[in-house]
Amino acid sequence: MPAKDIYHDTVKFALQKDGWTITHDPFPLQIGKKRLSADLGAERLISAEKETQRIVVEVKSFVGQSDVKDLEQALGQYVLYRQIMNEMGTDRQLYLAVSQLTFNSVFTIELGQVLLKNQIIKLIVFDDENEVILQWIPD
Repeated sequence: MPAKDIYHDTVKFALQKDGWTITHDPFPLQIGKKRLSADLGAERLISAEKETQRIVVEVKSFVGQSDVKDLEQALGQYVLYRQIMNEMGTDRQLYLAVSQLTFNSVFTIELGQVLLKNQIIKLIVFDDENEVILQWIPD
């Protein structure tokens, strides 16, 4: 089993506080004979529509020596997982969970903004001290 990110439990608790039920920890991914796993699977009832919203979350701490290297690795993993999920036919949306500090240092500059502007990546921004979700991008 792969090592958990340092913010794994923080994001798990923040999702639960936000009304999500954790369905998978980790969320299994398989393509051919290769088995991988994203950090979390979660779902919640959308009360107005009486439908269930399902997500897969990959948590990244960006604690390496280079934000650019961390972003390259996270983006590569995100694209790979999204393609595998498409092949698996899952109805879940994939999100990358990052701390507010990482969001402010990586996704508010041109490098990160281009990914958000072109809807390459979906983000969950969390407060690591209070274990709460601050922002879903896109809403």
